[in-house]
Order: sequence, then C-alpha cells, then structure tokens
Amino acid sequence: MAEKLKLLVTGLNGVVGQALRPALEDRYILSSLSRSGVDGLPEERVFKANIADIDSLRPAFDGIDVVLNLAADGGMSSEEGMSAGWESMLENNIIGAYNVLEVANQARVSRVILASSGATANGYELEEPYKSLVSSEDVEIPESWDMVDEFSEPKPVSLYGVTKLFGEDIGRYYALTTPLSVINLRISSCGPVDEAGPGRGQANWTSHRDIQQLTVKCIEAPADLKFDIFWATSDNRKLFRDNSHAKKILGYAPQDGV
Repeated sequence: MAEKLKLLVTGLNGVVGQALRPALEDRYILSSLSRSGVDGLPEERVFKANIADIDSLRPAFDGIDVVLNLAADGGMSSEEGMSAGWESMLENNIIGAYNVLEVANQARVSRVILASSGATANGYELEEPYKSLVSSEDVEIPESWDMVDEFSEPKPVSLYGVTKLFGEDIGRYYALTTPLSVINLRISSCGPVDEAGPGRGQANWTSHRDIQQLTVKCIEAPADLKFDIFWATSDNRKLFRDNSHAKKILGYAPQDGV
C-alpha cells in the first residue's frame, strides 16, 4: 500500500477549508497552518503562524509533499467580504502568497495549489448576457452565450480580485523559475451550506463534493502539470465560468448542478 501523501492546508478553518476537510482528512496525512489553530488534528500537525511572517511558516513545511493555500482575506470567510481592508489583503493575499510559494520552494515541496477566485472575472457580470444569468429577478435567459474560460481577459471589480490575480501571476513565476508545480483553483460560489443560492449562485455554484473532487485531482495531477488555472464550478444550467478545461486536463467530472 502506497504511503499517504503529506498535505499542508493553510486556512483550513475557512468556508472552503471546512467543505474540503472530510475528503482531505480521509485521503492524506493532513496538517494545518493558521493563526488560531484547528480542532481535531494531532497536535504535532497543527501549526500556528502568521502567513505574512515568512519565518513563522517554515516549521509547518518540513516533509510536506503538497501545500493547499486557502488563507486569505476578502473572501467568503471574511467579516467584510470583498470589502476587506487593503492592508489586511496586502498581508494575507499578496505577501502571504509569496511567502507560501517561497517557503514551499525552499522546503522542496512538489506542488502548491493556490485558491484563486471568481472575483478575478466578476466584471463580466456587469455586462449582458452574464448580467441576466446572475440576476435574481425573473428575466429572460439568453439562448446561448460565450463562456468565460481561464484565458479570457481578467475583469476584477474589487481589490480582492486584483490580489487573486497577483496570486495567479506569482504562481506562474514560481512554476517557470523553480521546480515547483503551481495550480490555481478559481473557486466560485461555495458556501457553508451546500446548496446554490439565488441569483449568482444559480450560475456560479460549486457543490462541496464537486470542489472536493476537483481539489483531489489537482493534488494528485501528474508531476508534469507544471502550471495551470482551473475554474471550480458545478455543471449549472446558467454556467458561464467554463469548467471544460478542468474536465479535459484533469478528468474532472462534476456530479452536481442547478
């Protein structure tokens, strides 16, 4: 029997971390890094650190195979949502992303998966036909529409989205200049309750079991997948965040949709 892969997750207590945890804990030797710690893991695999303090991160990376970086400010788990303050997002989303990649490279981690966000492209929802697709009003749905894929022009309309685009680009830099494999997962509407909300949720929803499946596929992708970006979405009727690239490259097969 093959030895279990050693996985370090930052931000495990967040909404996405909690959605992923059952699948990750079942499949890997799971460690956690966060400011306040987590319950339910062996003490030697719970690391308390500030992601903006590079030296405080190093002990958690020792012997780790893959890092999943969910730690951030400005997302679903943040009190102020995407309106979180610039100073906090600078520390957590920009300095933190650099620190995770740099320490992972120094520790000879094989792969880092960075949690990106649909906020990298939320500007599309200000335009038709996407404006109608995310509307909570009873509006006519277009017969067809162009999909927004990983290579479409970014359209952030929040500083949070900008910081996530930085994460994608610094991930590309590390993939090109170091042995690290870096995968960016553009997480869409994944909330604490595993069901699609009205309006935007009907187009952008990602079920818990679909994001679990896709994350596992990112963790276990072949070593020669050096860099990529994938949309994490379920197969929704109003879907425009294109998950076909993940299906083609990773064999992602969503089980859910609305």
